[in-house]
Amino acid sequence: MSVDAVSAARGSDRRHVLHSWSAHGTLEPVVVAGAEGAHFWDEDGRRWLDFSSQLVNVNVGHQHPKLIAAIKAQAETLCTVAPYHANAATSEAARLIAELAPGDLNRVFFTNGGAEAVENAIRMARLHTGRHKILTAYRSYHGATAGAIAATGEPRRWPSEPGPPGFIKFWGPYPYRSAFHSGSPEEECERALAHLADTIMVEGPQGIAAILLETVVGANGILVPPDGYLQGVRALCDAHGIMMIADEVMAGFGRCGEWFAVDRWGVVPDLITFAKGVNSGYVPLGGVILSEAISASFANRAYPGGLTYSGHPLACAAAVACIGIYKEENLIARARRLGEEVIGPALHAMQGRHPAIGEVRGLGAFWAIELVRDRTTREPLVPFNASGAADAAMVELAAACKRQGLWPFVVSNRMHIVPPLSIDEQALRDGLAIVDEALHVADRHYVG
Repeated sequence: MSVDAVSAARGSDRRHVLHSWSAHGTLEPVVVAGAEGAHFWDEDGRRWLDFSSQLVNVNVGHQHPKLIAAIKAQAETLCTVAPYHANAATSEAARLIAELAPGDLNRVFFTNGGAEAVENAIRMARLHTGRHKILTAYRSYHGATAGAIAATGEPRRWPSEPGPPGFIKFWGPYPYRSAFHSGSPEEECERALAHLADTIMVEGPQGIAAILLETVVGANGILVPPDGYLQGVRALCDAHGIMMIADEVMAGFGRCGEWFAVDRWGVVPDLITFAKGVNSGYVPLGGVILSEAISASFANRAYPGGLTYSGHPLACAAAVACIGIYKEENLIARARRLGEEVIGPALHAMQGRHPAIGEVRGLGAFWAIELVRDRTTREPLVPFNASGAADAAMVELAAACKRQGLWPFVVSNRMHIVPPLSIDEQALRDGLAIVDEALHVADRHYVG
């Protein structure tokens, strides 16, 4: 990219683009010139190892030649078609996704992304059950459309309130910061399920359409549920005729070392939402996978929802190719191995060296380092929902990583370790060494 082109891109961006979740008056975005594998670079040739997979979606890495070839081939055949037609790319993507899904989840409704997938899963559950209420966790993020942001529990929900009615919040399990004063994962599981059962009781199970939860909580801390929790949620849903919706937008398609994270616990939800890793974000795509029972609800009555670009041929051709790459390169098992043999051990070793690390947790290529000012009190390194000067320690930590050529995923008082599943093992170890060095910044703020 020439100097003039870079200058033009930066100037047009500053004048005309409103970036998501940003105040445009203070934002200075990097002008990305290119990417390949686990790296991307700017107009000046500065390179970063992508430990964020952008937004935890570039699972097979940047510019994978087979994915690019599939998009090109589809563009030459059929670029777009209305969703009331069938086409080979969309049909094959649906077949492959249904084949991978657990249990009798055998039909796919395509959307443009994860938030729209959540919107439609909620609508399907309500129409199928004839009920209205949706239970969601406080520590959750489900998207930024009207219903998805109302379902969200964390502070990004606040500016959109009041939102649509019918969304009820509950506390999910989080052993490190237990809302239930638990002393072990087993106790946390038992008490979290008791709390959920009580919430169902006082809200009236006859009015609850669905419990919507991230299988492994993503942006709010990579919270891996204790063994038995998801099975317990499934049992509560079965007991009361409530639909279980597993939001796998971030956790699915290999991120947790399984095709879908629910597979780790042998749980079959009624609905699964997906996006991100289904085609590694090369073309926008998301969707809902439906059980046979819910699918039957729309066999003889029209499903009252749809999108102009639902099942877009370019996006679905990318999904077909991406699923093929996962299989050919054995990326699902590779993610599991990297978590067990490289990422997990490295982070636990860092915990022994850095007093500011309160806890590390994760699965596959989906890990979090939780940073504290005091290990005894577990006071977070920065306050809840911190911004501006209150968030300075985490801003400083992110900057230290970037200076050494690593692009981190930093949120609240945590650094998430979420590289592409295809990352070269030596590059992964090099990146973890950069994180190790940068964590001295957090240690300077430790007071315990």
